[in-house]
Amino acid sequence: MAQTLRPAGSRPAPRRAARPATGSLFATDGRPHPRQEALMVVTGVLGILAFVTAMFHSLHLLSSWAGLIGILTGAYGQYISKTTWQRFGLIMGLGASAVGFFLGMAHGGLFGGVIT
Repeated sequence: MAQTLRPAGSRPAPRRAARPATGSLFATDGRPHPRQEALMVVTGVLGILAFVTAMFHSLHLLSSWAGLIGILTGAYGQYISKTTWQRFGLIMGLGASAVGFFLGMAHGGLFGGVIT
């Protein structure tokens, strides 16, 4: 009933959110997120380290520990991430960390040879 009594044009125009118009993977909300980006970088570095060292049987301690820490930092980063770009980077680091962790576990584990 109220809509029929209101004069035409008296309603304010709806506000649009200040977001980029692109649907790109690199789209962001325009604000800095230093904690999330630091977690993304740490997860990526640990993932690369775990993945590369998992290819060498004797480096199973390094690959399994780097993979485990990379999985944990990546999981927390996913929990607090704000943008698609951060989630993409975290998933790539998580995947590499998981592969390195599992191969490191298969080659001897977290304490293989250290604790008997």
